[in-house]
Parts: sequence; C-alpha cells; structure tokens
Amino acid sequence: MTPRRISVFGATGSIGANTLDLVRRDPEAYDVVALTGHANIADLAEAAVVLRADVAVTSDGDRLDDLRVALGGSGVEAAAGQGALLEAADRPADWVMSGIVGVAGLAPGLRALRHGGTLALANKESMVCAGPLMLADAARYGATLLPVDSEHSAIFQALVGEDRDAVEKVIVTGSGGGLRDWPVTRLPDATPADAGSHPNWDMGQRITIDSASMFNKAMELIEAHELFALPPERIETVIHPQSLVHALVQYVDGALMAHMGAPDMRHAIGYALHWPHRRPLPVDRLDLAAMARLDFHDPDPERYPAIGLAFDVMRAGALAGAVFNAAKEAALDRFLAGEIRFTDMARDVARVLDVAQGEGWLDADAPDLDMILQADRRARECLRDLPRT
Repeated sequence: MTPRRISVFGATGSIGANTLDLVRRDPEAYDVVALTGHANIADLAEAAVVLRADVAVTSDGDRLDDLRVALGGSGVEAAAGQGALLEAADRPADWVMSGIVGVAGLAPGLRALRHGGTLALANKESMVCAGPLMLADAARYGATLLPVDSEHSAIFQALVGEDRDAVEKVIVTGSGGGLRDWPVTRLPDATPADAGSHPNWDMGQRITIDSASMFNKAMELIEAHELFALPPERIETVIHPQSLVHALVQYVDGALMAHMGAPDMRHAIGYALHWPHRRPLPVDRLDLAAMARLDFHDPDPERYPAIGLAFDVMRAGALAGAVFNAAKEAALDRFLAGEIRFTDMARDVARVLDVAQGEGWLDADAPDLDMILQADRRARECLRDLPRT
C-alpha cells in the first residue's frame, strides 16, 4: 500500500503531539511532508528526524539557525517564518492536521485545502473567523474538512448515516473548567495559575484558561454553527463535569445520540486520521459500571458570560467571529500580563464587539482573508486602547 502523504501544522502542541503519537505507531503507513512548530525546536527536530519529514518549519523567523543545528546531518530541510509556513502548506499532501493555535492557523489551512485532500481541523479559529470562506474553498477544491475538536468530531460521528433535516438540535458539552466550583464572587481574584489547571484534560495554558472562562466553549458553539449549518436556536451547551459525553444530537423523533469516550484527544484525531474507516486506538475504554453517574447542568450566565457572547456573534454573522476571536485572544494576553482580572476578559470582549457594531466594521458580504485579518487587527487595537477600569 502506498503511504499517505501527511503534514502536521502545530506539531509540538497538544494536538500535534497526539497526532504524531498515532503516526509513530504505524510509521510505514505515512510519508511525512511537513512538520511545523514555534519555539520548541528540540521536539520539532526530533519528530522530523524520526519520521523522516521532508521539511521542518518554525514560525519564529529568528530560530532558523537553531533548527538547522538540531536537524544537522538528518537530511531534513529547515525553514523559518510565516512565509515558510505557507510554503509548507503549498506542498501537496493527502491529509493535513491544522493544529496551530489561534488565527495564525487560518492562512496555512486555507492553502492546504487547495490540494483537494483532507484537512483535519483542530484550529477552531478557522471556522469562527472564516467559516463560510473555509467551506467555500473546500467545495471549490474538492477537499474534505474533518473536525478534530472532540465535541465536533462527536457531532460528526452522531450524524453518520442520518438525515440532516431530521436534526432537532445539537448539544455541546463542557467540563466547566478549573474554576467551576469556585463561588462566583471569588472569580475576579482568580490568577492565571488558578485558571490554568484543568480537572480532566492535559492542555496548554491558554486553552486551559479559555476552558475556565468557557471562551473555549463559546468558540466551539460558533464553530458548530458554521460547520454544521445550524441556526443558533438549534445549538445548546451543558456543563458535564466528567467529560465523558462529548456531544449529543437530538432528532425530531426524540432520539438523543450521545458520543462517549475517555477524555483523550486521540479519539477524535484517530477518527479523522483513519476516516472513513475505524481503526484500533491506544485509548482507555470506558467501564460503564465504574462510572456510577453522569452529571449535566445548564451553564450559569453570570459565571460564564462568554456563552451569551457566542450567541450574539452567531446572530451577527459576517466579521463578528473574527472580531470576537481577536478580542478574546487579546483579552487573555492582558489577563496573563496581570493587567486585568479574570472576569474582565468577557467584559472587554463585549466592549470591543459593541464598538465594532457601533462603528459599522462588523458588516461585510462574503469576507475574504484580507478582510478577516483586517478585522482581527482592528479588534486587537480596539481592545488595547480600552480604558483599564
């Protein structure tokens, strides 16, 4: 069997590392084209050498010499900078993991679609900021978009073989994050260390803090809206502390299809890697008797204002998603820098959305990549200039 040509963007992050774990277990099945990372040069070079990648790319243009040294004698090409990321995405591949965190993953993902292969989408910002553009380009080039967020993979799997018109609603679950048991009155005092510890998942600091604020879940709700073409009133979220039910689809006959599995990203990654087939995966199996109980409850809007903002964004459409994501990222930067409190993040994002709507720069017909990136820049500048009250 001819090996599949694959690339992994964001190879040193949580998604990328889990993807490479699966690839390393069957290396003869894959021909690795490109691996990309940012500051973790050692891990990027080690993976590129072991998997005999054609090229390894660091997005940090100042680290090219470090990468060349780490790859010395391996025969793996080294490259650095944003242009090199795009060049790597231009290299034909059958399957590409879009695992770069943030809006930085958007342009490489759009480039990768041009090959007409499969884009495994873990970069939720792509659909939040540019959902219609991603879907249009996938259709234009005959490419396949497969969701890798556990929630969207769960929805995708629950829809297999079903009539989409029979879907009444989808329910996206969320753990509630590391501060879910804190009194609401204590939340303003939460530090990055407090918010950066997750009870169920092993993720990076930024994603874990987004989980605590449920900005991560807000992004996933917008992504579900775009990816599955569902109106806001047919999308719900519930807090599910055990993180064993990843999403549910309710049909018009009252049937509720739930996707369950241990909290391990290799479930969704493996499904996308092997789709349309299922293959054995090295993940824990659930012991139903040992689970004892599954809990669900509605999110408290006072504790999680980001959820309400997500529905505002869905209803606004156009460039609202790009503005929301940029403001969220910039607000998190301010929180990490100690400039604002944990609860100020949602307040500041709402203020940026209000400014954007009031000044009329949310509206655009069929926004292209340049328009989306311009909205991203304006939102970051707007948040930077907000008074720190």
